[in-house]
Amino acid sequence: MTQSFVETAKYLSSSTFDPPPYLRPTGGPYETTYTASFQTARPYTSPHSFRPLSRSLEFPHKLLNGSSSGLEHLPYTAVTQRAIHKYTPQQWRTSNVLNVSSGEKERATAERLRDECSRLRTETALLTHRTQSDVNKKLEHRIHDINYWKTELEKQHADIVAEIKALQAFIGRLEKAVAATERPLNVTKQCLEYRERRVKIDLVHDNVESHLSKEVEMIENIQALLKKTMDQAHEQLWLLRSAKTLLEKDLSDKYSSLGIDGKCSTLNNFSKDIHFAPHSAERERKASIALRSEINGILMQSYVDLRNIFEVVNNEFSKRIEESVSAKRSLEKELARVMDEIASMENNVRDLKLAIAEKENPLKVAHTRLDKRSLRPNVELCRDPVQYRLVGEVGEISVSIDRLRMRLAEAEASLMALLRNKERLEDDIEVKTNSLFIDRDQCMVIRQQIRHISH
Repeated sequence: MTQSFVETAKYLSSSTFDPPPYLRPTGGPYETTYTASFQTARPYTSPHSFRPLSRSLEFPHKLLNGSSSGLEHLPYTAVTQRAIHKYTPQQWRTSNVLNVSSGEKERATAERLRDECSRLRTETALLTHRTQSDVNKKLEHRIHDINYWKTELEKQHADIVAEIKALQAFIGRLEKAVAATERPLNVTKQCLEYRERRVKIDLVHDNVESHLSKEVEMIENIQALLKKTMDQAHEQLWLLRSAKTLLEKDLSDKYSSLGIDGKCSTLNNFSKDIHFAPHSAERERKASIALRSEINGILMQSYVDLRNIFEVVNNEFSKRIEESVSAKRSLEKELARVMDEIASMENNVRDLKLAIAEKENPLKVAHTRLDKRSLRPNVELCRDPVQYRLVGEVGEISVSIDRLRMRLAEAEASLMALLRNKERLEDDIEVKTNSLFIDRDQCMVIRQQIRHISH
């Protein structure tokens, strides 16, 4: 038991525990005040083995017979007649020493426990202080992070709102562009319908009609592209609005978290998807910017294509009108020449008929002379030079009349051909006039309603 006290004292004297200032002793190194007592205290050892006093009373008859066992001088009283358990002075002293040693041991144990409790209080105070400082730092970092992301979210929210407005403006441009193609499409189809009213030889599939068909096809393709792009823009606008809603929700969460962390009521350092909303919004914003760039390119290219095909069709119309005017002018000149030729041929026919008529009387005269000379009597009825010449005259006049009649027939045939040609020329001129009216006075006039503008 004494050895345990000494070990405790040695442990306390060699302890590396550094108590706080308010627990340190004022003089010298720390040691227990009971060390000396532990070293000097010795339990009393009797030279004789300890026996209870009652052992001497095992043979009471010896006391009655006057035995010389050392107890013969005990007082003989009424009390001695009973068996009384008493301790010796040595036992009394031993008991005192043991009680003092036990008290010192308990006081040393209590002092050691107090020292350990003091050290534990100091350690826990330092640990609590460090933990609280670490929590405060983490709280500051958390608030800083939330403030940073709140600022980023606010910036992202402003960018998303601006992007939504910009995309809505581009959707408006697309709607205007689609609406602006309706009139050109109707005008182009109307031009094709007008040109279906051309007649006869002018009802041809010329370059104008080919380019008008291409213009209709291009306008319809551009309308389809613009409408498809508009659908994509509406879908992207919905995604932007969804991202905006997520940003607003995340912003609301950030404000709530700031209020909570600011009051230190609760901390949530394990929140998931902190960066989901801004990253999603940024992705949708970039997609919207790319879509707006694509829309802008489509609008510009559509404007260029529509303007180019419009100018090409107008140029083809101008060429066709110029060709029609030139053809009509040539036909009119030819008609004038044909009319002159018809007049000349009519005069020729009239002259031929007159010439034939003029030959009839000389022929009659010749026939009458021959007939008269056939009445000559007797020998006078001979073939004299006069007779030969009259016969020749009749033949010549007949041949002349035949030739004149043949030429008259040819002249009349030529006149009929000229008249038919005149009808064809007049009909063709009428066709050209109709075509010119359609191309120049109808198509080109309504095409002036087309106004291609950049949206």
